[in-house]
This record gives sequence, structure tokens and C-alpha cells, in this order.
Amino acid sequence: MKNYFYYDEIKDYFDDFLRENLEYFKENWPQSWRDDLHYKAFNTDYYITGSYQAKQWLGDKAFDAINIVKEYEQDNFGKVSTDLTNAERVVNMYVYILGLDIVAEWLEANQETEEVS
Repeated sequence: MKNYFYYDEIKDYFDDFLRENLEYFKENWPQSWRDDLHYKAFNTDYYITGSYQAKQWLGDKAFDAINIVKEYEQDNFGKVSTDLTNAERVVNMYVYILGLDIVAEWLEANQETEEVS
């Protein structure tokens, strides 16, 4: 895992998300909830809305976040598509990227045997 900033904050956000939603996902999507967990936790809503709030949240870590977003998108898509001049988009893409590791860690630590119907 990279040296992510605000890791504990984002992990707490994910833990809260799980407390509020996990049983519902298991009941309504018993076969696919694990595959969709990252999408539902980190891609269906913004972590931070508003330019001012995003700039405050980033603080002196703005360039670190931009570099992480650039590297991720370049490595995975061959180009950068996030508007790196938009603090709100940078924050939310950064949280999305960090969420990949957080969800993967959680899934590995919580492997469950699921019955196939």
C-alpha cells in the first residue's frame, strides 16, 4: 500500500458505510455484493462536495493527491481524465483510489464462504 494521507479518515468512512449497508447488500445481492462493494462505497456519491471544502480538506497535500491521481489514471487508462485544476474532482478521485486498497484489505480480512444457490 502507498503512503496515503487521510487513510484513517477514509477507512472510518468505509467502516461507517459498512455498518449502514452491509446487511442490506448481503440480503439483496447475495451473489454480487462483494464485487460491487468498492463501487457502492466510493463511486455512487461524492466524499466531499464543493470547491472550498475540497481545498480545505486537501490543504498542503494537494500536490500529493494530484500526483497519486495522475499516476493511477496514467497506469490504468493510459491518460489522465480527471480535471486536476478542480479540487473537488481531485479529492473524490483520490478517495476512490484509496478506497480500492481499503476495500481489498477488508475483503481479504473478511473472506466468507458463501453458499452458491
